[in-house]
Amino acid sequence: MMNDRDEARLVQAYLAAKKVVLRSHFAAEVVAALPDPHKMQENQFLRELAWVVLSSGMAEAVVRLKFPFISVEFLEFISAKAIADQKDECIAGAFVHFRNKPKITAIAYAAERIAHEGFGSIQTSVIDNPIMELQKFPFIGPVTAYHLAKNLGVRTAKPDRHLVRLARVSGFADVQPFCQLISAYIGEDIRLVDLVLWRYATLNRHYASLFSTTSLAN
Repeated sequence: MMNDRDEARLVQAYLAAKKVVLRSHFAAEVVAALPDPHKMQENQFLRELAWVVLSSGMAEAVVRLKFPFISVEFLEFISAKAIADQKDECIAGAFVHFRNKPKITAIAYAAERIAHEGFGSIQTSVIDNPIMELQKFPFIGPVTAYHLAKNLGVRTAKPDRHLVRLARVSGFADVQPFCQLISAYIGEDIRLVDLVLWRYATLNRHYASLFSTTSLAN
């Protein structure tokens, strides 16, 4: 078990990482309001799902560059029914900008499913059991489900490679208790803890060294 001193040192490392992020051009992300899954609208859900589908196995910078063009081809995600009604045109247009047919088709399928089942029904299911329900969409797996859930406002952390590495060098086998400890210690939302750690990792290629020097116990 981690003692009080180790916990304090972990939180100090986190606060040092947060200071770096707040001084960067990503500061606005840290102070932005966190989403609420109960208030999520259909177009927001589609946009977040599309982002996570495209981001799977891809560099964020690449997706960020192409996403505005893909959004236009998918009618700015304004309506699942509108996308479903123009599915072939949406897929063909988006493929010009992002040449991965299965991923582009997965976004169109998601719109078709939402149009058929109704967004209210899907939203309720996701709120009740987010990780399991989100994996019912193509390209949303055991890891990306946490990524999408967090982006939709679910209070969780995503076990991407950066956070997994940080958790392990800090003495944790899993990302969730690692982020939860920091969250509980300083009273900060776990989604924000996740964001700060992930952004810090993208800003500093030696990011793990800040946490490995805390000498945390298992």
